[in-house]
Amino acid sequence: MTAKRISEKQITILITKLRDLAYNLWWSWNPDAQQIFRELSPFFWEHSNNNPIEVMNWISGPELRARLQNHNFFDKVNRVCRTFHVYMTEKHTWAKKHAPRLRSPVAYFSAEFGLHESLRIYSGGLGTLAGDHAKSTGNLGLPFVGVSLFYRQGYFQQQISEHGWQQECYFTYDPHKLPMVLVTNKKGHPIICSVEIGNSLVQLQAWLVNVGRTRIYLLDTDLPQNEEQFRSLTAQVYGGDHWTRICQEIVLGIGGVRLLQALKIAPTVYHMNEGHSAFLTLELVHNRLQSKRSLKQAEASVKQQCIFTTHTPVPTGHDRFDRGLIEAALPRFTSSLGITIDQLMSYGRVQPEDGNEPFCMTVLALKMSRDANGVSELHGQVTREMWKGLYPEVEVEKIPIGHITNGVNITAWTSQSAYTFWTSHLSYNWVKKLRDHNFWQQVVSKKKISDEDLWALRTTLRWELIEFARKRLRQQQLRLNANDVGLFDNILSKDALTIGFARRFATYKRAPLFFKELEWAVRTLSNKDRPVQIIFAGKAHPKNDDGKRYIQEIVNMTKRLDLFGRVIFIEDHDMNVAQYLVAGADVWLNTPRRPMEASGTSGMKVTIHGGLNASTMDGWWREAYDGRNGWKIGEDTTVNDEKAQDDLDAASLRSVMENEIIPLFYDRGKDGIPHHWLNMVRHAIATLIPVYNTDRMVEEYTKRYYQPKTNRVRARSASLR
Repeated sequence: MTAKRISEKQITILITKLRDLAYNLWWSWNPDAQQIFRELSPFFWEHSNNNPIEVMNWISGPELRARLQNHNFFDKVNRVCRTFHVYMTEKHTWAKKHAPRLRSPVAYFSAEFGLHESLRIYSGGLGTLAGDHAKSTGNLGLPFVGVSLFYRQGYFQQQISEHGWQQECYFTYDPHKLPMVLVTNKKGHPIICSVEIGNSLVQLQAWLVNVGRTRIYLLDTDLPQNEEQFRSLTAQVYGGDHWTRICQEIVLGIGGVRLLQALKIAPTVYHMNEGHSAFLTLELVHNRLQSKRSLKQAEASVKQQCIFTTHTPVPTGHDRFDRGLIEAALPRFTSSLGITIDQLMSYGRVQPEDGNEPFCMTVLALKMSRDANGVSELHGQVTREMWKGLYPEVEVEKIPIGHITNGVNITAWTSQSAYTFWTSHLSYNWVKKLRDHNFWQQVVSKKKISDEDLWALRTTLRWELIEFARKRLRQQQLRLNANDVGLFDNILSKDALTIGFARRFATYKRAPLFFKELEWAVRTLSNKDRPVQIIFAGKAHPKNDDGKRYIQEIVNMTKRLDLFGRVIFIEDHDMNVAQYLVAGADVWLNTPRRPMEASGTSGMKVTIHGGLNASTMDGWWREAYDGRNGWKIGEDTTVNDEKAQDDLDAASLRSVMENEIIPLFYDRGKDGIPHHWLNMVRHAIATLIPVYNTDRMVEEYTKRYYQPKTNRVRARSASLR
């Protein structure tokens, strides 16, 4: 019997739905949706760094209509679009039930958002945390808008030279080829706002990125009416000098508030993700002053509406500007507040009367927020100690800076193969059970999932990582020396214990720690009976030569004859590279010098893939580790001498690798499966997935900070200098 022909009207309707879907990043955490765009054009999907807008722009209208005449493909697209529609129109969300008083949105300001590899407006963990936060607010149905900057050149693309040195390349991206749209008024004209910088008026427009039910607005100063120096303000993530940085933060904080006003969005609360956006508090004070309030009344009102999350446990990591820079950038704004430059400086000083103290954005954020938090228990302790000067009358342990430990959006980081695996064993229901401890306890029973199936998943994911690594290494080598490309066709082993290390190459993260005792490292990695291989990726900040030297040290290791094929470095780390690494690694290695890792989140992403963590007792891991769900490196104590701590941690890493990790991985049953290893994997899944996810994290923020408080005593304001 011949199937009924699909009508032109049905196809037209479905094409409209498909284009709408392409402009909503919901597809970025739905593998079925991604597969549709991949099928439409495998070449352009990969060439565009997995960008459906590029795919839809490339494929012609007649070809798309012809493809949709295929009943199987039509049904697949229709099914995904229907799932998207159900998601977008869902009424009975978590927020409706648990946050009924939160009627107007949370405004979340962040200098970067890691939403997808095709949208390069992020540099590292802060951005990916913000992106996962936004995705979970949509999933929970929380009223939420994000505010950031549109960086036309994004964060740099990394190339490694023949000598192992990082080189930065910048490319300008066309916003019309990205999953975002220009923010316009009812007549279709761009909504234009402005900020005062120095004696100039800088105008800005905005782009809207839809992330499920969540909206994120990206501010853009690249307008022809602006002076050339200001057009490039939003070109690069954390680019330029101190002048560029303060100007970007004026645009983000002050410009962001003005955009929300132009859009008639009245937030319940302003959430500052790090101090980059803290100028927003002064703009809010300025607004309150227009209603004839006194300065003190305006400040008190603003404090009730602002919260602040800090991610930086290192004093030098907080933005500071000297008096001359503040005076050069904000003279007109200061005048509009009716205060002097010295009065403005006092907002950002621990000691307001100290004329030598620079203006610190974190101090401003702390002074002007009703609640503040670090991003792990230890980081909360470190933060209270760091800023105790702001609370001279309060005991350190009672300083009102709390903590909410970070998480990750698990479904957004689940690879296609892992997503298919869990769905086939648990149905689609598993994505709604991420916070259900009982569910995951049952899931890891061998009655639900056999060791054979779980080990098959691990083998598949490791193999996919190796294939990806080989391809990237061939591309890297083609750029340097086409004659040697064949060397990488069979590099790495699909059966060897595979260690992953991918993150920013900040020196405190100690990427080369594994090689501190080089003879041991060579002996361990070149063992033919129990092979071990380690895959590195990551970028150093363009101005961080020490971090670049760490990259060079790792790259030089990859060139040693006795380590070739056992150590590799994949250049241009982004969310796509990270996805393969967290999925394919058997062990995720994390070696920050305690207590300098505020939280860390990369290790949280391996669990859904059956990977295990080996980490120093810093950030999230010191809370998560229970002795049976991974391994600890070093002790839960801090050594003041950095060299001594490095030596102790390196020795601990060697011991854990040699005596625990490697023997357990290669302890195989008669069927060739490491059953004891998989017992640890099961326990990690049961203990980590329900806790270390952004759905849990956003719920905590909502219950503790976002919902309007009633009859709450605000003692912290009086305790601040």
